Amino acid sequence: MDKSKRSFHRRLPPIQSRDRIDYRNMSLISRFISEQGKILSRRVNRLTLKQQRLITIAIKQARILSSLPFLNNEKQFERSESTTRTTALRTRNK
Repeated sequence: MDKSKRSFHRRLPPIQSRDRIDYRNMSLISRFISEQGKILSRRVNRLTLKQQRLITIAIKQARILSSLPFLNNEKQFERSESTTRTTALRTRNK
C-alpha cells in the first residue's frame, strides 16, 4: 500500500480550547501526572510545546501551594512495610 493511499486517523487533542490550564483545575492537571507523581512527557501527552509548558508550570504551582503532592507515597509505604516484615523474620530466625 502506498503512503498516499493510507488512511490517517487523527487523534483528538487532549486539551480542548475551552479548557483553562490553571493550577486550580485539578481534574485537568491530574491527567498529565504519572502514578508516581511525575510529569508525563510531551510525546506521551500529545501536547503542543506551549501547552506542555503551561501544564508544567501549573503542576509546579499546585505542588508549591500543597494542592498536589510532590511524590505519591503509597508505593513507598508498601515497600517500607514489606522490608519491615522481612527484617522481623530475619531477626526471629536468628
